Amino acid sequence: MKKFLIYTLSLALALVTFVGCKKTDATVIKVNEVTDSIFYAPFYVAIEKGFFEEEGIKIELTNGAGSDVSMTALLSGGADIALLGPETTVYVARQNKKDAPKLFAQLTKRDGCFLISRNKEDNFNWNNLVGKEVIIGRQGGLPAMTFEYVVNQMGMTNGNNITLRKDIQFALMGPTFDNGVGDYVTLFEPTASEFVSAGKGHIVASVGEKSGEIPYTGFACLESYLDKNEETVEKFLRAMYKSLNYVKTAPTSEVADYLAKHFTTTSKTSCENALINYLNADTWVDNMAMTETAFTNLINVIKNAGENVDGVTYNDVVDGALANKIYNSLK
Repeated sequence: MKKFLIYTLSLALALVTFVGCKKTDATVIKVNEVTDSIFYAPFYVAIEKGFFEEEGIKIELTNGAGSDVSMTALLSGGADIALLGPETTVYVARQNKKDAPKLFAQLTKRDGCFLISRNKEDNFNWNNLVGKEVIIGRQGGLPAMTFEYVVNQMGMTNGNNITLRKDIQFALMGPTFDNGVGDYVTLFEPTASEFVSAGKGHIVASVGEKSGEIPYTGFACLESYLDKNEETVEKFLRAMYKSLNYVKTAPTSEVADYLAKHFTTTSKTSCENALINYLNADTWVDNMAMTETAFTNLINVIKNAGENVDGVTYNDVVDGALANKIYNSLK
């Protein structure tokens, strides 16, 4: 009996030691996102529905509250991957860094902002903006540049027949408008739908539908990370492709359940409304490899805003080889 007790105790201790020392096989990827928005719904669904987990990946997510901050996190080693506006990779490419960031995947193919008016405008016309003040985001940021590109195409220029506010921090755009500044503001979802629900404004237009296709948001990592972690990046992409397909084909109410797990302070109704708005605008890509045509559209928008990006080429910024590989394997 004594020997049996000693054996049992030894076995129990061994099991405790084994459990305590058991290591997870998941590969941790530190991702810094530009902002928290249903504009990036497929990414959050991939987390909440377990698509990353199925690939053996654990996402550690942080928020940059701006593409410039997310890029800084990437360059400083604070993030392995950044979900951000691709304009920042273009700016860095002009600096000729040895270990430059590469856009290895595109997520959205048009502007994710919705134009919010103080007044209900059932028959909104973009010419209604003539003589008005619009809060559009940070100077040099893609939201501001895309909106300026849109109104310029219609003959409106800042300081002439429209006032474009580009001096308000991204996170403060909604609160500033709510405090009485401006006639219009551009907001991402779910903030736009929540504004409407709270009676603070009215969605009158989708900026993305008006601007056409522009590579608006993508995943970037340093070239060295891409070289050393090809298998991990492929797993990341497989999870994202699964999620993209699910978000586009599953019932919106079902997808909204997963989004509500991430947006814990947002009602499921607002999550679903935001999702429907983005689906109707044809927001997300099918193939996550950015094309040269899309890159050219991006450069045109940046140049229109007066930013100097001369000499930056598609190959300086984009590496879509793995995105193409996984896309073709899933057909």
